[in-house]
This record gives sequence, C-alpha cells and structure tokens, in this order.
Amino acid sequence: MTRTHPGTATDHSAHTIDPDLLGIYLNDHLAGATSGTERVRYLARATAGSPLGREIGSLAAEIAEDRKALLAIMRNLGVPVRRYKVGAAWIAERAGRLKTNGRLVRRSPLTTFFELEMLRMAVEGKAAGWQTLRRLAPDHDALDAQLLDDLLERARSQQQTLEQWREQRIQSTFERPGPATAESP
Repeated sequence: MTRTHPGTATDHSAHTIDPDLLGIYLNDHLAGATSGTERVRYLARATAGSPLGREIGSLAAEIAEDRKALLAIMRNLGVPVRRYKVGAAWIAERAGRLKTNGRLVRRSPLTTFFELEMLRMAVEGKAAGWQTLRRLAPDHDALDAQLLDDLLERARSQQQTLEQWREQRIQSTFERPGPATAESP
C-alpha cells in the first residue's frame, strides 16, 4: 500500500484553497485585466481604419470578454472585488499614456510598437492566471475546467496575433530609410 503525504501531488484530499490568498491573486489579475482592457481599447482607437486597427478591435472585444469571465469566476468563488486595486490599475494605465516616445505632436511608431509588446506580455500574464486556476479546478467545484481551457486557448491565440503584429512592425518602427543613391543608366 502506498502512503501519500499531505502536500504531495497525489494527495488531493488534504488540499484546501486559501481563500485570502486566492482573493488577493484574483484581484491582482483583475487589476491587470482592467489595465489591459483599457490599453487595447486605446490602441484600437488609435489605429482605427487600418488593418492593425481592425484586428486590434476584435482583440479588444475578446479581452473585455475575458475580464468579464474573470469577474464571473470571482463571483462563483465568492471573492469580493477590491475596487481600490481596479481603480489604481485604471489610473496607472492612463498615466502610462503620458510618456513621450520621441514625438510631441503626433503618434510615434514606437508608441504602437511598445503597446503591442506590453499587450503581448499582459496576455501572457493572463494565460498564466488561467493555467493556475485550471490547475486548481479539479479540487474546487466552483471552477469550470472547460471554461478555463477555452480561456487559455483564446489567450494563446491572442498572444500569437499580438506577436505577429509586433514582429511585422519592428522594421517600420526602428529602421530609417537609407540615403537615396543615384541610379546608373
């Protein structure tokens, strides 16, 4: 007969979720989701009418849905929303727009590039959150494993989209056109 010890991977019966730590964790992710939702909406408005703007507009809708899913998960788990964290994230995102990117009057290509990069990292953090909850799902009835799998898959798709656009913009952001050369007859 094999004995399991509390805390081992095979002993699920001895595990309980610490509601205080889970609440802090989920509220931190909600703060990040709030910031990410605002940032992607801003990028969608700034690039409206372009191919990037159309793609980011779709992503913005998905990211807003993901935030709503997180709120629903928190409700199902009985985790209260810490409004001060959400408010602080909203303010921090707005303040982040004030930084200069080498241009005073019009939008710098660096701004779009940096926003794509920041959103890519934010979606990676969101995916890690979904993975954590997915790992806890077998031991907690309030966590829907299929929903978490779907959210994780969507986050991976969002990561790919953002990375493709980021890579596509590297040259247009950082390279200057070289001096014109006279053509030979």
